[in-house]
Amino acid sequence: MFHALVSHNEDLNRLLVKGYAIALDGNHLIVRDIPYLNDKGELCWGAIVCKMQSPDNKRYTQKNHQIFFAGSHPHGLDGKPVANLGGGPHRLPLPDSPDVVVQRSFSNKPQSGGYADHFAKIESYVTILCGPAMERYGASPLTFNAVETIVGTSVFKFKDTLTTLAEIGDLSAKLKNEVVALIGLGGTGAYVLDFMVKTPVARILGFDRDLYHVHNAFRSPGKLDEAELDQSKAEVYQNRYEGFREGLSLVPKFVDESCAEDFRDVTFAFVCVDKGSSRRGIFDLLVKLGIPFIDVGMGLDRKQGPINGTLRATYYEPANAEAMLERNLAELGDREDDEYRVNVQIAELNALNACLAVLRYKQIRGFYLDENYFNHMLFKVNDIKIHGEPE
Repeated sequence: MFHALVSHNEDLNRLLVKGYAIALDGNHLIVRDIPYLNDKGELCWGAIVCKMQSPDNKRYTQKNHQIFFAGSHPHGLDGKPVANLGGGPHRLPLPDSPDVVVQRSFSNKPQSGGYADHFAKIESYVTILCGPAMERYGASPLTFNAVETIVGTSVFKFKDTLTTLAEIGDLSAKLKNEVVALIGLGGTGAYVLDFMVKTPVARILGFDRDLYHVHNAFRSPGKLDEAELDQSKAEVYQNRYEGFREGLSLVPKFVDESCAEDFRDVTFAFVCVDKGSSRRGIFDLLVKLGIPFIDVGMGLDRKQGPINGTLRATYYEPANAEAMLERNLAELGDREDDEYRVNVQIAELNALNACLAVLRYKQIRGFYLDENYFNHMLFKVNDIKIHGEPE
């Protein structure tokens, strides 16, 4: 993989051949063994880190004239800090390269306005940062200590350049060992799936035995392929998303208390079903297995003419699941008029319901800040407000 990537990028190959200690951590280029002088004139070793971006998952271009540096501020032979470096203190977590602790950023823009490629950028910064150490101690950044493996494994079949650009690798890493189950792949469940596919969770298990019909296309993400009609929802979404990531297993199956083996490794679940009787069996299973889960639901009607109603996302954690069940926040049985009730679902409200659920999940896992710890959230359509209730 390392050599395949280098073979598609001449600038990275030039760095390797010249002897730089390069490594590729996700979408970061790391150059270790960078000699510099500290404020006492002593020889120190640091590392340069650059963001990389890719238009096609093969070729990588350098993003700007900025770098990140693992080390203190380099000094010159005169004992003064190296000038014209700009930037300042900065933190850039690299979960897969814990030995590289970024402490600051530097910004030295060339007179041409930008660097042609990674080779030109690294060469320029090495001259600025390493020059004094090379002159005083004869130290060299050309150590030929390249790490010829790409650090870190990914479930994605494409480089996750978004996480790199946003500098949230440490937060995304909080999710990587998760095994998430999605029960119900209808309107809201389809959007939950779409959101979760783009997270680095280790595995996603999906369950829905219903068929995919035309109306499903109007309340779920993605384009409609006529060949998908009257096929299993699980099969439709498996085919749509398996080209994006590994660890995806969607099956046409009804979930009830007898499905414990299917949930053996599950660490979190989303319940996205609209029948109370189905929800009852699912709840019993998840509570028995001690799996935390979020249940979603919506109640919409046209009693006032325009559509009005409420969206719900309720979190059941193992420690208080029984107490939450006693509050009757979700329907666990079928009403007598269900056969005649119009099931109003609209794509944007399905998506919003899924957003509430996934946002809450990511709060629970430490990805988003959580100052209220709401276990029960309601969104009212008529006033566009979210009402949250704690445990």
